[in-house]
Amino acid sequence: MKTLIVDDEPIARKVLREELESIRDVEIVGEADNGASALEKIQRHRPDLVLLDLQMPLMGGLEVVRNLKRGTHMPVIVIVTAYDSYAIQAFEAGAVDYLLKPVGHERLAKAVERARRVTEKQAAEKLARLQEVAEPVSGPRVRKVVGKIGEEFFLLSTADISAFQAEGDIVWIIAAKQKYMATQTLNAVEERLRNTSFRRIHRKTLVNVDHIQKMSALSSQRWLITLSNQQEFIASKRQARAIRELLKW
Repeated sequence: MKTLIVDDEPIARKVLREELESIRDVEIVGEADNGASALEKIQRHRPDLVLLDLQMPLMGGLEVVRNLKRGTHMPVIVIVTAYDSYAIQAFEAGAVDYLLKPVGHERLAKAVERARRVTEKQAAEKLARLQEVAEPVSGPRVRKVVGKIGEEFFLLSTADISAFQAEGDIVWIIAAKQKYMATQTLNAVEERLRNTSFRRIHRKTLVNVDHIQKMSALSSQRWLITLSNQQEFIASKRQARAIRELLKW
């Protein structure tokens, strides 16, 4: 398990390194003493596990999480902090585990073992939830959605998604330039995106109303909805009425 240690305190990094060296199948690929260095080394080394300190000057751990680029390999995040309340918040949000300083060997070993059991899909979904919490509180919280192409997972901003469409057991995420496979059912996606700009227009379709370009009546019972990417969907009269009300027609 390729592991990156991120902490601004040299002694804390030394303790983690020494403890990790006694745990089987752990390869320490590097250390970072600040957030900018952490982002660079995550991109360069593609670690499986990041031990991430929350309290660092200039760029704290949650800001590091927020600035992680969408990519094909999402690391498992284990929070390291001296403050219990911060750790619990991050853990509940999506961190795989949290370690309180000073970190003991037995507790660290348990965190590493827990991280080993996390699949790529789970790591991507947990990181997406953690990024939501890491968004600045001054602005609207932008939810992330996990999409899959082949064996690679991507974190997608909902603003870039125009629709979700179910085809049998598969749910497709339709973005501007690419189509991804969702990792959840359409009902689960709808629940997760409740109180956002996504609305059900068909039992198999959710659309982002911010991407609606026009609505055309096909009959007294059906409407044709055209999105900004020119993709078209059919909505029932009842569902179209709800969307019109949302758009304040």
